[in-house]
Amino acid sequence: MGQLIAKLMRIFGSQGQEASWGHPNPLLSGLALTLPFSWTPPEHKVIIVGLDNAGKTTILYQFLSNEMVHTCSTIGSNVEEIVFRKTRFLMWDLGGQEALRSSWDTYYSSTEFVILVIDSTDWNWLPTTREELYKMLAHEALQDASVLIFANKQDVKDSMSPAEHPWHIQGCCALTGEGLPAGLQWMQSQTTTN
Repeated sequence: MGQLIAKLMRIFGSQGQEASWGHPNPLLSGLALTLPFSWTPPEHKVIIVGLDNAGKTTILYQFLSNEMVHTCSTIGSNVEEIVFRKTRFLMWDLGGQEALRSSWDTYYSSTEFVILVIDSTDWNWLPTTREELYKMLAHEALQDASVLIFANKQDVKDSMSPAEHPWHIQGCCALTGEGLPAGLQWMQSQTTTN
């Protein structure tokens, strides 16, 4: 782009004339308006939540690199941009330890999607997961957010299967990536219908 402008400057030179919008060369003053530009599609903010050890970070990096990444407990958050079929998602993976959950609401502003990751092998934590979800959805900033629930660890024997629910529940395995593209596809379909 810089070479094109330099070449145009050599060909037409600077006339010392002031165009109506302030550039001394009338040809170049409109150049920025007529040259093709790169349009960036809007970014959709996503928060990934769930109790500790549910697989949130593994899912985030499975989205990013399409391979299993060994992770450790998230202290705070991780953020990555995921592009799926020309739809851009800014995904915030929030630490799920009990001490960190009270800070989740600082991430709610402008959130369009909530991904709740459930460890489908741990029946004992379901009441706590449900309580945290209801607490989140009662927050004013999330009133219009769409919810996707990943029932993770479907590769483990005797894990819970996705059940009928008013939200979209997608079975998945964060280690292999199975079920993750279907969840992204659902989120993308929601961006076009909302």
